[in-house]
Amino acid sequence: MSDIKTHYRNCNICEAMCGLEIKYQDKHILSIKGDPEDPFSKGYNCPKATALEDFYNDEDRLKTPIRRTANGWEDISWDQAFTEIAEKLKGIQKEHGRNALAVYLGNPNAHNLGNALFLKPFMKSLGTINRFSSASTDQMPHHVAANFMFGAGMLIPVPDIDRTDFMLIIGGNPVVSNGSMMTAPNVIGRMKAIQKRGGKIVVVDPRRTRTAKIADQHLFIRPEKDALLLLAMIHCVFTTNSVNLRHLADRVDGLDALENIANDYSPESVAKHVGIPASDIRTLTNDMTTADSAVCYSRMGASTQTFGGLCQWLTNVLNIITGNFDRAGGAMFPQPAFDLLRNHKKGHKSSFGQYKSRVRKLPFFNGEFPVATLAEEIFTPGEGQIKSLITVAGNPVLSSPSGHKLAEAFSGLDYMVAIDIYLNETTKHANIILPATTGLENSHFDIFFNSFSVRNTVKYSKPLFEPADYQRTDWQILKELAARMTDTDLDEYTPEMILDMELQKGPYGKQGMSLAKLIDNPHGIDIGPLMPCIEARIKTEQGSVNLVPQLYINDLPRLQNVIIHPARDKKYPFDLIGRRLVKSHNTWTQNSERLIKGKNPCTLEVHPDDAKVLGISNGQSVMVSSMVGEVKIEVVITDDIQRGVVSMPQGWGHNQQGTQMSVAAKQPGVSINDLTDASRVDTLTGNAALNGTPVAINVA
Repeated sequence: MSDIKTHYRNCNICEAMCGLEIKYQDKHILSIKGDPEDPFSKGYNCPKATALEDFYNDEDRLKTPIRRTANGWEDISWDQAFTEIAEKLKGIQKEHGRNALAVYLGNPNAHNLGNALFLKPFMKSLGTINRFSSASTDQMPHHVAANFMFGAGMLIPVPDIDRTDFMLIIGGNPVVSNGSMMTAPNVIGRMKAIQKRGGKIVVVDPRRTRTAKIADQHLFIRPEKDALLLLAMIHCVFTTNSVNLRHLADRVDGLDALENIANDYSPESVAKHVGIPASDIRTLTNDMTTADSAVCYSRMGASTQTFGGLCQWLTNVLNIITGNFDRAGGAMFPQPAFDLLRNHKKGHKSSFGQYKSRVRKLPFFNGEFPVATLAEEIFTPGEGQIKSLITVAGNPVLSSPSGHKLAEAFSGLDYMVAIDIYLNETTKHANIILPATTGLENSHFDIFFNSFSVRNTVKYSKPLFEPADYQRTDWQILKELAARMTDTDLDEYTPEMILDMELQKGPYGKQGMSLAKLIDNPHGIDIGPLMPCIEARIKTEQGSVNLVPQLYINDLPRLQNVIIHPARDKKYPFDLIGRRLVKSHNTWTQNSERLIKGKNPCTLEVHPDDAKVLGISNGQSVMVSSMVGEVKIEVVITDDIQRGVVSMPQGWGHNQQGTQMSVAAKQPGVSINDLTDASRVDTLTGNAALNGTPVAINVA
């Protein structure tokens, strides 16, 4: 056997960009630990990182193409697969039009260098506007707010967590998520550092999360009422004469209009709806306005709800008017080495609403339609009906609302292709599955997450193991399919060629930033803390912040209706919310033995008072039903959940026939998205409203 060697790379599972130190011998991994020399994560890593070994060695992982037949799945060659796919898809588009083909992109694409670079030309080659992704079950409200306030959908401010004195977290659980839309390894350490320097952390959430338990204060709030809380806080900022724009005084438009809006939302007028006393709202606002520096961070609970768009707009507004924007300790813009906005011109016309979805007329944005419309676009006959589909690294049957309806829709497609490493709940409906290399077989660079990072850093990782000759990387698959669909030759570009060009043309290129420099620094390079940069980064035509875009004004009557008509269906008296788990990431990590061992994590959290009324006990199974479906699940009784609210984790439900994920099947759980309703969306942004689903609970 050869000598033991060490490989350094970033973990590619979640957003945190934790640096890893991997000891290996030949093709055998001996250990995976945090890299103490990584300047960003400094030796920290969460339990998910060790699963990279499981994914590499997974016997369920597909490595060559397979085709579905009447007698089961059969192996086929890459050339056979590409030839058939191009022939079938071209035929469908010729008969039914270009938009009869749709594409769905899953979350792992954002963690894949090759896909991040080659998906755009791939989708262009298909010639369809029917593009969907997991972004509209997650962060689309962030992008819409950034687009209309700052001029670019990727210009998203992040909390300067390392220097803030006061952090307000609304609907986020970064201790478990490792920081979502806030790339920050070791969030728990960063939060404790706030407290050590005399700062304060407040969490607002319907559930006492792990983050809330570390915080100095936790306030329970009714699901989907966060926008009312934010408006009441903004009201208090004005009525206490606490508006302080600091250096942005000449760069903010719409302050008077904002004050007129906030006049209608006193703490007293919203208190009973949000479930927080007016006095607590006033104290919370005072704590934020009097801190030396402060930041409000709102995330999944505030985004994946019927008022997600308003929540993300108001979060930005609160940071701006309290003097905590583009300033140390507040909300700031990263300046990544690979700048996704390098060619984004000021005043560039937004694609928002350029098209409307065919059936429900929801907005097109960032090159895609809301995934909540996908099933109806397949089911509904007429011009533009989706007849064929390509999924790339996604499992929307488990990750999207009304997942069981998507499964039904997929089974009726004329043709379906999946680029995926697993035969799962979605890909089982495909005619052909094209598996790519994974994780440790790929080079890695975080194009997207450096744009959300709480510190400017940069790192490139070579592949640990070379793939076998019979394997293909994702980007090779995408390029080959694009060439076949357009009858053109393959070009010479590789991810590394493009990456090197972008690094040299980026903000640090003149200081010698290049791929070669990153290869010479395998632990990564620390560029420095976030810096005030709004003048250089803002992309609005006028060069100033649009504090009150018209589309948000137009959406306020919908929110006001919650106050005027707070009715609900008595058949479904509980609000269902999701929750994150440390040892899972969406739907695809459950095939790791390391991550699923232990107690069943897929449970329904119920408040003790509600359990008493329902007559249920700890560990008992109950039926949870919504307007669109029902599941059977085990109960955990806890006062960590607010009365009238119940919670179950997302990403589970690996109990379906016809899949090949043997480890996940040992601890399958049930899918929360058999309960969530695709008709419940934030109509402003089209984002799925996964939280706040009305449900009923009955003894099984």
